[in-house]
Amino acid sequence: MKDQILLPEGGYYKANLHCHTTISDGEFTPEEIKAAYQKEGYSIVAYTDHDRYRWHKELDGPDFLALAAYETEVTEFSTGPDCWPDLKTYHLNLFDTDPTQHQQEKAASPRPPQRYGDFYGLNEYIQQMRDLGFLVCYNHPYWSLQNYNDYAGLRGLFAMEIYNHGCEHDGLYGFHPQAYDEMLRSGQKLFCLATDDNHDRQPLGHPLNDSFGGFVQIAARELTYPAVIQALREGQFYWSMGPQLQGVRIEDGCLKVKTSPVEKIFVIQKGRDCYQTAVNPGESLTEASFPLTGKEGWFRVQVRDGRGLYAGTNAYFIPDLL
Repeated sequence: MKDQILLPEGGYYKANLHCHTTISDGEFTPEEIKAAYQKEGYSIVAYTDHDRYRWHKELDGPDFLALAAYETEVTEFSTGPDCWPDLKTYHLNLFDTDPTQHQQEKAASPRPPQRYGDFYGLNEYIQQMRDLGFLVCYNHPYWSLQNYNDYAGLRGLFAMEIYNHGCEHDGLYGFHPQAYDEMLRSGQKLFCLATDDNHDRQPLGHPLNDSFGGFVQIAARELTYPAVIQALREGQFYWSMGPQLQGVRIEDGCLKVKTSPVEKIFVIQKGRDCYQTAVNPGESLTEASFPLTGKEGWFRVQVRDGRGLYAGTNAYFIPDLL
């Protein structure tokens, strides 16, 4: 296995890729979101208001980038007035790779066919959105009451959420790494995101406020729309609830990981075996090295710090690394 850098040691832009404003059902205006997130060290926000495609180009500046996007859905049909809490639903985020193209079609905020369970129609919609220039992300499977049979048949996804901070506040079900691993084990190749999905119905600073809890660090060459999209397409980013990855590389047949102080560094694989290292509570480590056999199938790094917060990489497939 050749020596290579999987993630650089630095040069990241912090991003929230799931955000709602007063344009749909959020409490803050797009301008207020920019101010709040910049204050917390973010450089990028994807504005994903429900069924309302927007490109807030007026918010762009030398240290902030607004990604054009929106969120759409298809939900089980019911005529009952109180059935919503029990209905399964697909929620998809659509990130525009080039908002200067197909502007009229995108402005219509096209929705998928409203037939839950129609995989053919839903996958056809995903392909149509890809043809328009969108990266398509599958959101919060646990909150959506979905299981393997609901999501393993999806095709053409750029990514799925592995952590959703808003859902964590809804029911302590924001973190769902099993769903990502199941997608990978079904043969799909896709990335994973940690997001806020913030609506800010509680004020900033409140323990149940849903901002600033799930993010991605994007290793773009510069803070421009094309550079950020290129990094997303290539998987040059990692997800986090707090810990920072400070370099992941393959050197002399070993996977070498550097992080901010954590208690656990694990390497999850296609099978049930994991590589791992850990310290006692109250202690910390910042790096680890794991020999690779080439039989892992795929692997992804996942770390946990002393606060119980996780961070991790996308999956890397062994054939792609040879």
